Amino acid sequence: MADGRERQCGSTLFSADELREISGVKIGGDHVEVMCGCTSHRYGDAVGRLKVFSNGDLEITCECTPGCDEDKLTPAAFEKHSGRETARKWKNNVWVIEGGKKIPLSKTALLRYYNKASSKNNSNGSDRCNGTHRDEFVQCRRCRKERRFRLRTREECRLHHDALADPNWQCSDFPYDKIRCEEEEERGSRKVYRGCKRLPTCKGCTSCVCFGCHFCRFSDCSCQTCLDFTTNSSKA
Repeated sequence: MADGRERQCGSTLFSADELREISGVKIGGDHVEVMCGCTSHRYGDAVGRLKVFSNGDLEITCECTPGCDEDKLTPAAFEKHSGRETARKWKNNVWVIEGGKKIPLSKTALLRYYNKASSKNNSNGSDRCNGTHRDEFVQCRRCRKERRFRLRTREECRLHHDALADPNWQCSDFPYDKIRCEEEEERGSRKVYRGCKRLPTCKGCTSCVCFGCHFCRFSDCSCQTCLDFTTNSSKA
């Protein structure tokens, strides 16, 4: 494992009762795989295969169309890929079939290890940044306007991380609202307010600038920033 945490055998992750009525269950060597999906009112159901690992990792292979090659998506990325109109609530929007009904992940046992990992990271001082993550901006490749990203939750950090890593990111990819390049950019006087708890107009301090924590670095990402952080964490 790249993040230094061993994974359990897939057959020991959940009890037979917890998986009995879930559709498409497959037991892997170090994971459990199930059929999942996300529903867009405009595009209908996008289906995929969700892999659950004991270290908290969740990976989705999309099967929305025969030609889709989206692989190892986070649930949040899968939610966005599906065209779901009310994104940022993947725990409720991504579902599995249980007893013939669509059941949100949040109401199943499948998030047990994800929630444990999140709780551990939030309670471990070495895994937590020393303050908060301030708002950041990502520039549209097409119109060059900057759009604000809030970084208050791990999911929001992942959305910003993925947008920043995408050289072709455009306003139409903005995860929170449907916006177009023609829409006005935030005024400069507003941009200076980025969420620092110490000083509203702070330009960057140890209370609002994070240089890497388990909140904003991701073991399933192969970018150099995440790889360096994961490697250093495993050595600590």
